[in-house]
Amino acid sequence: MILRGKFSRRRKALLVLVLIVLAWLGYAWYANIAITKGIEQKDMDWNGDGTVTRDEIIQSFYAVAVNDSQDGNRHCRTFVRRSTGEQIRVDCRTEFAPAEAPKK
Repeated sequence: MILRGKFSRRRKALLVLVLIVLAWLGYAWYANIAITKGIEQKDMDWNGDGTVTRDEIIQSFYAVAVNDSQDGNRHCRTFVRRSTGEQIRVDCRTEFAPAEAPKK
């Protein structure tokens, strides 16, 4: 009697595909790839021409890394090309804490 496994070839292929995608997501998070850092589509203008193209969106999946830094209440994000380390741009913002209520 021949016993077949619970997974058909199609299910095994799907499982392998899901595992590959999860492995890539783990690597992308570790490598600080832009798409894993919550970058909005309007901020993916990597060449600075004022227009976000399909190619620039695709580059955020593999070619652009984000380095976050903080100095006091100033938060900066530096966007760099992963292949060369060339800096694309730096976005900084200053966050102020809400004022405390006066003590009675």
